[in-house]
Amino acid sequence: MATVTFYEKPDCINNTRQKRLLEAAGHQVIARNLLLEPWTCDRLRPFFAGLPVPQWFNTTAPAITIGLVVPGWLDADMALELMVLDRCLIRRPLLEVGDQRCAGFDLALIDQWLGLTPGALSPTIPLDLETCPATIR
Repeated sequence: MATVTFYEKPDCINNTRQKRLLEAAGHQVIARNLLLEPWTCDRLRPFFAGLPVPQWFNTTAPAITIGLVVPGWLDADMALELMVLDRCLIRRPLLEVGDQRCAGFDLALIDQWLGLTPGALSPTIPLDLETCPATIR
């Protein structure tokens, strides 16, 4: 089993569910407040390796929902600079195990990478563990 550093937004319902899934699979989860971490562009970049820039963002961030930031218009360097300035823009969670990192909680990817307990998803846990339930109306 792995020790997972889990960068989250405190009190996020989905982050809580995601941590529970990891713990149920036997992983040790070390939760950190994503909003308080001393991020730099160089420190953030590895979490997004292989993802297109628009997928780096938390689409429910206020700056995005009001149109102040349009992820599809940004290059990688500008995206990272904005995220360092406004941590709400960062897609969450950010996961770190050893020297491997990823952003978001794609169930299939996480299961392939770390392993999840078969059948851990119950009817009370939605399949979409990334979209903030507060924004679904």
